[in-house]
Amino acid sequence: MQYKFQIENIKCGGCSNTIIAKLQEVDGVKDVLVDIDDNLVTVITESSNDANIRQTLCKKLARLGYPETGTIGSNRFMTKATSYVSCALGKVSGKS
Repeated sequence: MQYKFQIENIKCGGCSNTIIAKLQEVDGVKDVLVDIDDNLVTVITESSNDANIRQTLCKKLARLGYPETGTIGSNRFMTKATSYVSCALGKVSGKS
């Protein structure tokens, strides 16, 4: 199954590295593709019978500071700040 997420706060390869690494930790995820220019994350999973996986992925993205467009709560500053930390960690990992 393939899931697409239009996300906020993605800036560079560091962000992409973190998103890929963290989403690949989710059980059932086979591949993660990140399109920085279009703010798009595509996740390919092993099967289509896990009804909760999209919600799990969406929550994980939000916790990393990359919420799905239109789903930000009242604290936009915190999600942006969290994304900078995630980005920095992704740059340090040096996987791009």
